[in-house]
Amino acid sequence: MTSRQSALVSRLRVLGFLLPSLIPLLIFWIYPILNSIWLSFTNWNFISPTYDFVFFENYLSILADSRFYGALWNTIVFTLGTIIPTLIGGLGLALLLHKEVMGKNFFKFALFSPWITPTVAISIVWVWIFEPKDGLANLVLAALRLATLEWIRSSDTAMLAVILVTVWKSLGYAMILYLSALEKVPKELYEANALDGANQWQRFRDVTLPLISPTTFFLIIITTINSLQAYDQIQVLTQGGPSGSTRTLLYMYYQLGFEEYKSGPAIVIIIVIILISGLLSYFQFKGSKRWLHYS
Repeated sequence: MTSRQSALVSRLRVLGFLLPSLIPLLIFWIYPILNSIWLSFTNWNFISPTYDFVFFENYLSILADSRFYGALWNTIVFTLGTIIPTLIGGLGLALLLHKEVMGKNFFKFALFSPWITPTVAISIVWVWIFEPKDGLANLVLAALRLATLEWIRSSDTAMLAVILVTVWKSLGYAMILYLSALEKVPKELYEANALDGANQWQRFRDVTLPLISPTTFFLIIITTINSLQAYDQIQVLTQGGPSGSTRTLLYMYYQLGFEEYKSGPAIVIIIVIILISGLLSYFQFKGSKRWLHYS
């Protein structure tokens, strides 16, 4: 057998090992994406067996739709409003539980449990909490002598309510990842930093933050992607309202596709979300390679 034949056999053998995983990937991921791109150039309505090719009409209609820009802005606000508190809160909780605290394991479980609880169930409970008249949120505000809010019934506070629910659910996940990162920081670095006269804040700034930065970077990417894909809490809490104040890109896709039966424009929204998610995943991949290179 020649070297060329041997190389060909080797490649075929590798392909044979990959086929069991490639076939489901092609059937359930690549083909649906390609088919969706094709349907974005048609006027199919999710029901009719026939449709016409309309070229870029769906793309132009989305670009001319003011709801798209409102949903894009809401998505940006929701994403930023979720990322920053999740990172700060998760790190703060991790720093507290990184020390020897009584009932440490219980607090870990209690704080992490919202992450593994179905979002729909959590959101139903929060609907009761945000009830303007008898909800727990306004009872707490009234007890503190603060003005009560309409929460999910007002366009001024509905997005805040959705962000609070999402952050509350995500804090435990961020905390667990930060705890794992903190445990990997060498104690010798803290000792060396202390010998140089650094105080607690300087040790946190010069040692802790740089060494847990890969985890922070990972959480930024994952939290952003999760925010782009948020649907359950919006559906249960606000249904995209009031007045579209909590309509994100994904919820706009749902409304276009399954309420207005406009599959073409709806698929265009999904393509935008996929492009944004793919771009973020690319940055995560490049960033991961950088951290591995310097570690």
